[in-house]
Amino acid sequence: MPSPSSASIADTVTPNRVRDVLSKHLLTKGMMPMVLDMDESQGVRLRDADSGRSYVDLFGFYASNPLGMNHPKLTQDDGFKARLMDAALNKVTNSDVMTQHMGRFVETFDRVGIPEYLPYTFFISGGALAIENALKAAFDWKVRKNFAKGYRREVGHEVLHLDQAFHGRSGYTLSLTNTADPRKTMHFPTFDWPRITNPKVRFPLDEDEVERVGAHEERALQQAKRFFHERKDRIAAVILEPIQGEGGDNHFRPSFLHRLKALAHENDALLVFDEVQSGVGITGQFWAHQALGVKPDILAFGKKTQVCGILAGRKLDEVDDHVFQVPSRINSTWGGNLVDMVRFDRILEIIEEDDLVAHAGAAGDHLHEALHELAAQYPAVTNVRGRGLMCAFDLPSTEHRDAVKQHTFKAGAIVLGCGERSIRFRSPLTITPEEIDEGVACIKEGLDAAAEAHDMRAAHA
Repeated sequence: MPSPSSASIADTVTPNRVRDVLSKHLLTKGMMPMVLDMDESQGVRLRDADSGRSYVDLFGFYASNPLGMNHPKLTQDDGFKARLMDAALNKVTNSDVMTQHMGRFVETFDRVGIPEYLPYTFFISGGALAIENALKAAFDWKVRKNFAKGYRREVGHEVLHLDQAFHGRSGYTLSLTNTADPRKTMHFPTFDWPRITNPKVRFPLDEDEVERVGAHEERALQQAKRFFHERKDRIAAVILEPIQGEGGDNHFRPSFLHRLKALAHENDALLVFDEVQSGVGITGQFWAHQALGVKPDILAFGKKTQVCGILAGRKLDEVDDHVFQVPSRINSTWGGNLVDMVRFDRILEIIEEDDLVAHAGAAGDHLHEALHELAAQYPAVTNVRGRGLMCAFDLPSTEHRDAVKQHTFKAGAIVLGCGERSIRFRSPLTITPEEIDEGVACIKEGLDAAAEAHDMRAAHA
């Protein structure tokens, strides 16, 4: 008897059984109430294989999907699919074995996405592990700096970071993550690393707000100066998201970032940008820091890049034998996943061919305008903000936000929450103005339904 095909095996787990099968061994409570149809979902339209409904994708698999589902330049490119299958059949340890696939990918990444001022590259699977290795590179650099100053023991193992940061859920990164959701870090051991207030901008940035945020920036910088003084030579790096994502889509003025970088360098510390969420075109520039005009010493990437890792600059050359010069100082068995590299290789080519970074900037302008119109119509919508497609707005409370998010899903669009009371947008770069309008129309339905439910509860109180 012939063995069943992979498709027929998958078909034995019918869409209506998926949740029950998964729930037997996995926690599915936090998952969306849909079963993604991998074949029929197209672009920013995600189809539920169980109900048959389609949803406008405004969440982009938590900012990780650059092209939407089943992009024709992927599905109809036989050469790409052959490379993908070749990479998938045998899982290669990229850390010690060279392949043409990896060479092709790195060449494309260099042309399309690697800035000339960040020549050193390291690949690994997972955004948190990218951050971990950025910190290891900084610790190594700082300890060597201190040895050159005359220290006889290792000093330089601390990281300065910001309130409302999200940098991951792994060993080092747990000490940096401090968003509104305590479940991400509670009961796990962390380091006593210095944290400063985050001088986020509230929009519109009018004269009063300029005065307020300026005072907040001074307070943050004074805190940083105090930590550098009190913990002399112990701080290896300052790390932040150029736009904080999970913590509330918080924006900072470029002038503050410039001053923070200058302060770091004055105290022999590196500036590390976490661009796991803000990278690869979503802001209208390939990297968010390019839109802000501030160059980091180390950059961590992931999500839309499919494979994760870090880029680093020449400041590391201030010490001998840093981690990019000595084998096995930073490493992993797989050195990133070759399948992810092959996929991102073609994604980069498509981003380049279709000028999707510029498209994201223009589409983001349309989204920003639509959200301002939403705020004019609904008093509950405030603090509209964004760069490119990385946009957000606030609602009066966590409960109100969660209700709007749920009702928006029922209306036919998927959005994300962040911070205490914000809705954020993370659509694929390919989204069109018409699809944005369709998604915003669903949000309007969500706002109306949430308001109606609130009024009904008030009437019965």
